[in-house]
This record gives sequence, structure tokens and C-alpha cells, in this order.
Amino acid sequence: MALYSTHAGKPKVRKIRNAIIFIALLLFALATIFPIYFMFISSLSDPVAVGEIEYSIIPKKITLESYKYFFDFNENSVRWLLNSLIVAVTVMISNVLFASMAGYAFSKIQFKGRGFLFALLLGSMMIPTQVTIVPLYILMVNVFELQNTYSALILPSLVTVFNIFLAKQFMGSIPNEILECAKIEGCNQFQIYGKIILPLSKTVMAVMAILTFMESWNTFFWPLLVTNSMEMQTIQVGLKSFRFANTTMIAPMMAGATISALPMFVLFFSLQRYFLEGVTVGAVKG
Repeated sequence: MALYSTHAGKPKVRKIRNAIIFIALLLFALATIFPIYFMFISSLSDPVAVGEIEYSIIPKKITLESYKYFFDFNENSVRWLLNSLIVAVTVMISNVLFASMAGYAFSKIQFKGRGFLFALLLGSMMIPTQVTIVPLYILMVNVFELQNTYSALILPSLVTVFNIFLAKQFMGSIPNEILECAKIEGCNQFQIYGKIILPLSKTVMAVMAILTFMESWNTFFWPLLVTNSMEMQTIQVGLKSFRFANTTMIAPMMAGATISALPMFVLFFSLQRYFLEGVTVGAVKG
């Protein structure tokens, strides 16, 4: 059954229906894009007028002084970006590697307790982050004494259960006959994983890479907890430096936010083809 009626023989009704759908989608797209547009436009305002930004869709004055002010405001501005890049890239690579290995093990390797262990992992997804944040902080800061280090920023996110679940579900759809042929040819598990599983899993790995990078790059609360010096702060934590008790330097803050958004756009458009293929896997049969 079709999603909606094609209104065969009723061209006027079909045109009205299409026009309504087009307008609804256009409004939704504008509502989605507007915050990004406003962020960019605000970053082009004059940084001197602290907290007195003019809220207009089309700015009367365009200047790049806010970007210069962002880098001149604090000597660690570039370091914030570098810290975020190191943490996000490391977490992304580790998640893609370890989650794909775990997904392959859970989907294609028979071992005792596989179902129980996977159910245990899925059960851990139901525990809110707010419940685990305090014991995790105590473990990292008081037990291992890793406060204000890259290890504290990276270790808790080395691999996530969601990515393991995503990889397992995708790799489960790979025909077992391919793996059996590889075993007959003398391939061991690591060769099967590296030469067969990984090339066939580019789409799901692209999805994991994009989602993991975005989540790690945009994380604010955990870096705020485990860093106590401006040198180790990430860009999201560093942006709060532009907010004071009585005012907020909106234009420089928006300039920093615009710069911090660029890596996510670059990554997404670089892997866009694989990402779109990944999110549509299983949507069409045949």
C-alpha cells in the first residue's frame, strides 16, 4: 500500500497535495538551518559592543573582528581546538576499531555466553549517564589520578555499547557463506575481519565515525569535570570563558562556535555518501 494516495486522474488535487508537502518540508528545513545561520551571522558582528548584539536576520555591518578577537582573547584558544581534535579523533578511531571487532565477534563467532554478554551490554544502555557520572569521576580522579589529562577525556569513551550494537546488527546481515569460503581458503579470524568484514562494513563504520566524532566534539559536561586548567579544556568548555557575571561576549563566542562547527561539517560531507547508504540499509528490499 502506498504511503499516500497518488490521486490518479485528479491533477489539481495532486498539485495542491504536493504544494502543501513542499511548504511543510521547506518550513522544517528553514527551522533546522536558522540556528546555524544565526550563529554565523552573529559571529560577523562587532565584538566591541559586548553583550549588545543586534538580533536581526540581515546584519547592517559585517566584520571579521570577532574571529580575531576570539584568538586574541585567550592564549589557549588554539589549544582548545587542538584538544578537542585530539580527543574526538582518538575516540572516533577507537570506537570504529573496537566496536567493529566486538560487532564481528557477537554476530559471527560462536562462543559460550555470547547471548548473555550481549544482553548485559544492552542492559547497560538503560542506565542513565547521570547515574554513572559520579562513580566514573571518582574512579578517574581519585583512584587513577588522571584529572586534567587526555586519558581522563578519552578513556571513558573508548568504545560505546551503541556502536557495538550498530556494528553487530549490520554485520549480522553479511552472508555466512562468504566467511565459510574464506575459512576453507585458510583465513583465520583476524584475516576474515580485516579482508572481508571491514571492506563490507564501510557504510556502518562511516555512520559510527560521524556520530561518535560529533558526540565527542560537542561534549561539555565531562571535560568540564575532569579539567581544571585552561590549557586542557576543549573548545566547548573554553567558550564559556566569554560569559561573565554581568554580560556575555556574544559575537566572539559565536565566532568560536562557528569555527568549532567546521570539523563536523567537513567530516560529514566527506563521508556523506557512506552515511546515507548506512542509514538506509534495510529500508529497501530486493
